[in-house]
Amino acid sequence: MEYFDLHCDTATECMERGCGLYENDRNVSLKRAEKYSRWAQVFAVWIPEKLHGADAYRYFRKAAGFFAGEMEKNRGRVRFCRTPAELRGAGPRAALLSIEGGAALDGKIGHLYDARRLGVRMMTLTWNGRCELGDGCMVPDAGGLTPFGFEVVREMERLHITVDVSHLSEKGFWDVARAARRPFVASHSDSRAVCGHPRNLTDSQFRELAQAGGLAGINLHRDFLRGKNASLDDALDHIAHFLNLGGEKAVAIGSDFDGCTLPKGVSGVQDMDRLYAMVSESFGAEAADDIFWRNAYRFFSSEDTAL
Repeated sequence: MEYFDLHCDTATECMERGCGLYENDRNVSLKRAEKYSRWAQVFAVWIPEKLHGADAYRYFRKAAGFFAGEMEKNRGRVRFCRTPAELRGAGPRAALLSIEGGAALDGKIGHLYDARRLGVRMMTLTWNGRCELGDGCMVPDAGGLTPFGFEVVREMERLHITVDVSHLSEKGFWDVARAARRPFVASHSDSRAVCGHPRNLTDSQFRELAQAGGLAGINLHRDFLRGKNASLDDALDHIAHFLNLGGEKAVAIGSDFDGCTLPKGVSGVQDMDRLYAMVSESFGAEAADDIFWRNAYRFFSSEDTAL
């Protein structure tokens, strides 16, 4: 089985807890991922909501430094991929870096250039709240992107950093959809038609994303799947709904490992073959391979979508 995951918070968790990426008690470890024939993971630097301004930027730099150090320690086990060419030549294990929360930029476009130099491949524009780029999905009467947010989207596209709309407000999503010239993603977002949480995508949002050549990563957080009794069957329901909307080439996995409360049936990266088997049984091996590997790999290995 090949497995490409668009989002986990494991690197940030490991930094905070003083453990390494190869072997740990978190949801993701390089050692447990070795069970898959090919594996690629986007590791997010999550910016805590309480951090703003220079503090948010310093936290990002600290976490990015920790991640780079872990990549160096595990050089023979995993390839840190900063470009599509590096991903294409990575071999069986690949790691990519993202930012979860545009507050990391401290309102300065120059910090986006720093992020690109440090290997960042993707950035969620906001977390749940408000930052210099715009409003997140949990802001009351949320607005869209700020002028700085529009500037950041333009520069991200010029620098070939993928725009990630997970956590963004609906108005912000449509601002991105109108402004974007390259495909964008919702790295870890489910279907609002299946579960009515405001973090999930409406059908019209998903269709827009898919038609633009983007991706939506299925999030395993139980509150986004169904609630406290959620199981992998509910993840299958979200996949089925997106597929029924014509998303065969737009659905991927964005587990949110180490950033969420998991449903029954999965405790970490080592269990994702269970969901793969369910998808394969329900929709066929071709669809399962697209969702678990090919869609995301095609996107991030292409020079046209995400440098």
